[in-house]
Formats: sequence, C-alpha cells, structure tokens
Amino acid sequence: MMGLMAREETTRTTTSPTEHQTPAATAAPRAPGADPAPGKPATRAWATRLVVIGIVLSALNLRPAITSLGALLEEVRDGLGMSGSVAGVLTSVPPLCFAVFGVMAPRLARRFGPAAVVCAGMAAIGAGLLVRPYAGGTAGFLAASALALMGIAVSNVLMPVIVKRWFPDRVGSMTGLYSMALALGTSSAAAATVPLTNALGGDWQPGLAVWAVLALAAVLPWLPLVRDRGAAPAAPGAARQAPARGTSAGGEAPALRITRSRTAWALAVFFGLQATAAYITMGWMAQIFRDAGVSAGTAGLLLAVTMVMGVPLAFVIPRLATRLPHQGPIVLALGVCGLAGYAGLYLAPAGGAWAWAVLLGVSNCAFPLALTMVGMRARTGAGVAQLSAFAQSTGYLISIPGPLLVGVLNQSSGGWGLPIALMCALMVPQMVVGWVAGRDRTVEEEAAR
Repeated sequence: MMGLMAREETTRTTTSPTEHQTPAATAAPRAPGADPAPGKPATRAWATRLVVIGIVLSALNLRPAITSLGALLEEVRDGLGMSGSVAGVLTSVPPLCFAVFGVMAPRLARRFGPAAVVCAGMAAIGAGLLVRPYAGGTAGFLAASALALMGIAVSNVLMPVIVKRWFPDRVGSMTGLYSMALALGTSSAAAATVPLTNALGGDWQPGLAVWAVLALAAVLPWLPLVRDRGAAPAAPGAARQAPARGTSAGGEAPALRITRSRTAWALAVFFGLQATAAYITMGWMAQIFRDAGVSAGTAGLLLAVTMVMGVPLAFVIPRLATRLPHQGPIVLALGVCGLAGYAGLYLAPAGGAWAWAVLLGVSNCAFPLALTMVGMRARTGAGVAQLSAFAQSTGYLISIPGPLLVGVLNQSSGGWGLPIALMCALMVPQMVVGWVAGRDRTVEEEAAR
C-alpha cells in the first residue's frame, strides 16, 4: 500500500510531503528541508495529533443524529402525530441537507479553513440534537434536525480533504480510521438509544437529546486549530501567489471542470445509491423487524449489528482498495451481500434476522469504499475537494427520494414487500456504476480531455 501511495503522491507534486508537513505544502513546491510554515501551530507534532483526535471524534458524530432517531422512530411518530408519509419525509431530510449544505463546504473551507468549519459543524450538531426533541411539533423537530444535519454535511465533505492534505501518504489508513469511527458512532447510537431512553425515564426526548454531549465534546480538539487555514483547499489567491506547481493548472479548483469527468459522475451516482440504501436501512430497518414481531430493544440491537459491521470492515476495505488498481470487485462483493440481505428480509425477516443484519452491514461498507475512491480518483488536494463536494452533494440529491418512497410504499401497500423490492432494484445500478467509478484514472485527466 505504501508503495502505491508513494507512486500516487509523485504524480501530484514534485516534492514528496513528509508525515508532519502542513497541508499548505502541497500547494507549491519548496526546497527540501525548508520549514513548511514557520511560526504556525499546524507545523508542530501536537497539531497533527490533534487532527487525528479531531477526525476520530468528528466521525463518531456523523451518524448518531440519524440512527438514534431510527431506533425511536415509532415513539417519535406517536409523540409528534406523524403519518407514515411524513415519517418518510423525515427520513429523507438527512440526504437533502447533505446535498444542500455539503456543496458549500469547499467555499467555506477556503475562507475560514477546514478546521474552523468542522469545529462549527460539530457545534451545530450538538445544538441541533439538544434542541430538536423539545422544539415542539413536527416543524420544529425538522428545523432542529436540519441544523444538526448541516453540521454533518460540511464535515462529511471535508473529512476526505483533511485526510488528503494532512496524511497524503496514508489515505487508505486514515480513511479507514475515520470510517471505522463513523461506523462505531452509528452502531453505538443504534444500540444504546433505547436502553438510554429507558434509563432516563422512558421518554424519547432525553433519549435523543443525550447524543448532543458527544457532539459538543468533538468541538474541543478543533478549537486550537481554528486559526490555521493552511489545510484549506487551494483558493484562487493561493494559485496566483504560487503559480508554479507539480501539477497542471487543471489541478486547481477553479480550472477543474468536474462535470466533464465520467468517473466523477459514476462516483456521484454510486455515492447516491449507496447512500439511498444506507438511509433506508438506518431509517426503516428497525421498524421492519418490529413489524415482523421483534421487540423494540432487539430491533435496535439488530440495527446496531448492521452498523457495527462497519467498524472492522471500514478499516480493512479502504486499505484493500488502495492496493488494487480497480475497486470494482469490491463493489460487486458488497452488492451481492446487499441482495442476499434484502432477500432474507422478504422471506424470513424475524427467523433469520441476525444473518440479514450482518449481510446488510457488510453491504453498507460501500460508504467507506466510496470515500476511499474520492481520495484515489483525484491527484491534488484541490481536486479531492471538488470531487468530494460534487460526488457527495450530487449523490445525496439522488438519495433523497429513496427513504420517502419506502414510507409511501409501506403505507399504501400495508407491508414491506414493495419497499424491499425497491431496495433490491436499486442495488443493481449501484453495482454497475461502482464498477465504472473503480477504474484506475483521475478526474483531472478526464476533465482536461
């Protein structure tokens, strides 16, 4: 893996960055041995350690807002008087917010620095989670959820950027680390929300609000780094100050026409379809098991099993992906697991519940694979920023109708047969576009043609 990453890095710059080099050093070549940015905190080893801690804590907070709600969806629906269709709208809010707010992340990062944006994102998550159970009514609940999801959206986009700039020679390992933390936070919220709710008196409101504590803790490691803008995606001003690069002008954010790249479009559609599957799973799978006769606590544990599968696999899959010239075989293997899990949900949802939870958990690891491919399909930090924003924003737009359609189909048909058929149908194009996105090429090459 290290040999592959070294080869990739030499195509991006004429000077190979060191482990503790500031991300700004990738913007322009410098003499070997020169101090990357004299006087800046980000040049010191403690700043690198803070970035690692910040990445892990931030990743832990990127899904509890969603999976904690999935575990208590029935109680929230009863408490707020939601119909099945309105609940479907609620489960579609995350991808909508990710699409709308995620596209703003590169611009915000250029202006304020990615550390400051992620810090503000964690604060927004904490505030939204704290307020939404007590906002009063469906509208207030949705508005507070949108605030939390806005923080998640910008952090989603900037995580690959931060990894690419701070750890250019360890993209697979660091992507695996924060993907593993993300899966751990996702599964913890799914498993612990119902027991926490019971421990706090049985009311769903404090059971949801308690997750704000974790988000507010994630603000702390970013605070010393909020003034550092060296890790920001390359801005036009930076390009003017240092026009000489180890890459062509096509690697600069303003010049890269990302929509000309077929790989970028394939990656965006792949991201959207895997997000559709993930949000349907997070929003509805616990309810599918409950409707099949499984208790609320066990349904939450089954959802947790699905999410926790990403803890080991989210570390293994990115490392494996960086060793392969083509990631298509991994895409196909994950898709087959998803189809098998959906078939099990249809044929014997309660009888084989644990097996279906495991299979769907393996299938959901298409998410860390997609993040890894974002880092591999662009040569420069600016290219990764543009590709990450494009793939995630476009992908989340694609994923919006899925959870809503599941709610509508369930309410209209009175069962889960049609929703599961929809999930199976969407898995096939996910495998096709994932194969295309996994080819060994970069968006800079395609956009320049």
